[in-house]
Amino acid sequence: MYQTTNHPGIVSATGGVCAAKGFTAAGVCASIKPSNTTKRDLALMYSEVLCDAAAVYTQNKVKGAPILVDRLHLENGKAQAVIANSGNANTCNADGVEKANAMCKLASDVLGVAEEDVLVASTGVIGQILPIEPIEANIGKVASLLSKQGATDAAEAIMTTDTVKKEAAYTFTLGGKTCTIGGMAKGSGMIHPNMATMLCFLTTDAAVDHTVLQKALSDVVDDTFNMVSVDGDTSTNDTCLLMASGLAGNEPITEACGEAYETFKTALGVLLTTLSRGIAADGEGASKLLECVVEGAKTVKDAKILAKSVICSTLFKCAMFGKDANWGRILCAIGYAPADFDLEGVAVSLASKRGKVDVCAHGAGVPFSEETAADILEEDEIQILVQLADGDASAVAWGCDMTYDYVQINGDYRT
Repeated sequence: MYQTTNHPGIVSATGGVCAAKGFTAAGVCASIKPSNTTKRDLALMYSEVLCDAAAVYTQNKVKGAPILVDRLHLENGKAQAVIANSGNANTCNADGVEKANAMCKLASDVLGVAEEDVLVASTGVIGQILPIEPIEANIGKVASLLSKQGATDAAEAIMTTDTVKKEAAYTFTLGGKTCTIGGMAKGSGMIHPNMATMLCFLTTDAAVDHTVLQKALSDVVDDTFNMVSVDGDTSTNDTCLLMASGLAGNEPITEACGEAYETFKTALGVLLTTLSRGIAADGEGASKLLECVVEGAKTVKDAKILAKSVICSTLFKCAMFGKDANWGRILCAIGYAPADFDLEGVAVSLASKRGKVDVCAHGAGVPFSEETAADILEEDEIQILVQLADGDASAVAWGCDMTYDYVQINGDYRT
């Protein structure tokens, strides 16, 4: 488990996806959706040098055209730029790959880099033809605005139903060299553990071989983004891209082992935990961030399954919206999960900034004050603490409550 605090040597920084040396970004309104005349919906990210790169994609069998293109472009583990749009997912379209390639070509021409070194991503409505004309008309504008200060505009340009931008950055030290890792993500609905549950773009100036980047990214995503669920729907366009410029000047990390690798992986884990919590907290219509911590499990796999089962339970999510300490729904959720545990060893507590209340011990209810529990559940961040007696494995999952607004948002998403 990665925490966002108490990691010696890993310090919060500013600048998001542009915090690391060599990276610039920008975002503009291209009116990709005809109804959009003000919101930024076209983002561009650029590295002054060719980067080692890695990616993780959705496990949905229906995949957006950008993923098919990115897989080809990343066969050599290199990339230098990313172009992304919101408002249209470019998925399930006969000309999808053609349009994704066209976006790469537009970025390639304006930046003067090889087309195969450009990665592409799209998010929005599925099954509608992506208009390339607005992107053609605005590629020069977005490229002219590339700067170290452009991270926030780019983060806004990839948002769909998100209500807040999600970006973060951290510094750490490798071999006496100060390194930086930063990134931005979008995700609010159609969020469920199956990688990567959203779009995410990560940059670092640490020198890391692309094979090592891939190992670190895949492992950390499994403990972070794959532990987030808003509504149980896995997107068709989930993509997480990581680029390393190497401009920090550290001795290149060429093996997935050793102190330098573990330091880099921990920094990546802290960053992705921050972004994961941001995505869960901004779930469509959400009023509460839910964090389920399972400890004492027989295996890490079991702990992950149980934690995700709790935060995926629609009944429990509704109870949290209503500030109802209905702990029976927690036991129900772990009970139908495909994991082993001894019921008599299960204890459950609910906690927030207002305090903690024990609601279950030895697999059965214990007396507690409903008024105290309701007060604890007033907060916008709630912890569900599940203690088992089967081993020493643990896991954390993040989700959100289910509100009336979720139905409203998704009832008229296309209109």
